[in-house]
Amino acid sequence: MKIKTKLTLGVGLLFLLIVLLATIGVRQIWKLSDETKSILKANYNTLDYVRHMFTALDNMQADQIDTASVSTFRENLLKQAVNITEAGEKDATKRLNVHFEQLLKTPENKTLPAEIRNDLNEIMHLNMSAILQKSKSAETTADKAIIWIGITGALCFIIAFILMVNMPGNIADPIRELTENIRQIAGRKYDQRVHFKSGSEFGDLAEAFNTMAAKLQEYESSNLSKILNEKKRIETLINNMQEPIIGLDENRRVIFANQEALKLLNLKQAELVGQHAKDVAASNDLMRSLVMDILEPSKISGGKSEPLKIFADNQESYFEKEIIPVNLARTGEREARHLGDVILLKNITTLKTLDLAKTNLLRTISNELRAPVASILSVLNNMENEPAVADMAQQAQRLSMLREESERLLKITGTLLSLSQVESGNIVITPQELNVSEIVNYALETVKNQAAQKQVGIVVKIEENLPPLMADTDKTAWVLVNFLVNAIRYSPEKSEVIVEVKRENGSVRFSVQDFGKGIEGKYKDRVFERYFRVPGSDKQGIGLALAIGKEFIIAQGGNIGVESEYGSGTRFWFQLKTNQLA
Repeated sequence: MKIKTKLTLGVGLLFLLIVLLATIGVRQIWKLSDETKSILKANYNTLDYVRHMFTALDNMQADQIDTASVSTFRENLLKQAVNITEAGEKDATKRLNVHFEQLLKTPENKTLPAEIRNDLNEIMHLNMSAILQKSKSAETTADKAIIWIGITGALCFIIAFILMVNMPGNIADPIRELTENIRQIAGRKYDQRVHFKSGSEFGDLAEAFNTMAAKLQEYESSNLSKILNEKKRIETLINNMQEPIIGLDENRRVIFANQEALKLLNLKQAELVGQHAKDVAASNDLMRSLVMDILEPSKISGGKSEPLKIFADNQESYFEKEIIPVNLARTGEREARHLGDVILLKNITTLKTLDLAKTNLLRTISNELRAPVASILSVLNNMENEPAVADMAQQAQRLSMLREESERLLKITGTLLSLSQVESGNIVITPQELNVSEIVNYALETVKNQAAQKQVGIVVKIEENLPPLMADTDKTAWVLVNFLVNAIRYSPEKSEVIVEVKRENGSVRFSVQDFGKGIEGKYKDRVFERYFRVPGSDKQGIGLALAIGKEFIIAQGGNIGVESEYGSGTRFWFQLKTNQLA
């Protein structure tokens, strides 16, 4: 039997039982309600009329027949005359009417009120008996309703319970078995089969599943499967290579390209793979540069080719192109056949950057060293060739110049020494307890002449009661001095530089703020890179001081950073942990 048929029969039977239960319940409730309404309409109203007539009769005996009591008695008597429902009630009502009319004519007759009372009692007795009988009938109807509803409800419950127990299993068990077998098939176990009873949808599904598993098993054992697996392996390997790679067949048609190559060419896979290299090169300059040697081998110039300069990842990158021909000698053949070419681009950006950095470093160091050495030699030549100078002021000026140039040389060599420590990873930290004010005063004393020459005022803000630091005095002071030198260098004349030291989150934060032109947002993340200098800057420098300072602070377990808004100045900061709990 089909699953759909089973569900239709089960749900349909349950629906019919629910309709039957509802019909029986409504019928029995309607019957019970009808009997209740009959008691209210036929008997209760009569008892109410009799009660009112008793009251009016009592008033007439007391007040010697007044008009209001007569009117009340007559009104209820008329209502009773039209509400006769029980056997004998009609004769009793007629006698009551006769006796009442006689009472009105002969009020002095003392026996008539008793006769009237007897008539009223008879009517009341007839209706009370009817109420009792109808109540018993209503109880019987209610008992029957409970029995019928109970039987029908129990039958519905039994059938619903049977459906609840059997129906989910009939549907869920085959699905569970089929799901487990699908998992086995997904695990490459193609010998799995399912066996369901025929005649249902699951039987058809089992037959289709078994056919599919047999075909998969046959396919798995074929050579084509092995070839496709190897192809998938190679494609995965190519796509996961970090270097761009493009493959061409013997007809110069692109047969594969990994994601790095697509990103570099700014093309989608459908726009490159399967297309002829010449067609792609016609609209893509980079592709033209890559396949030029393959499409036009006659134009290949001798010598080593220059690296390709490509703008990628928002920066200039350098790639070295290598074309690898694919030649294969088939079985039984001696000569290899050309099957295509593979274009491999090696990313040499890092090497190129290091080479440029080395060149810039040597050039910068040469320029930096040439000036102080030339100045020292010039002063020494003047002192050797000129007679002794009697003017002490001029002599002091020469000595001051020699000292300044010597200090400049010492600073350059110190920077190179620090760089060697950073490069080798052997930064020697000598922590000792030091006072914040002493570091700040030392840095201010170091840069006071430079600040005075440019008329830059230095404002110092040091929070009171700062705890001592456990840090390397020389390296910490070196970083602070470098911040001050840069701030003074990039500040306009007659401006201010603010040095602020305060407690922050269990650390002491040093910051130096200038009010120069600031740093553009795109360069802020690079100012601590080695050899980096902000483009367009006309200031001299190697581009190492900030990078070295960062290494010094991090080696001491601190943090360093920069805050700048272009056009509003720059704030460099670093923070070190205190020698006590904050």
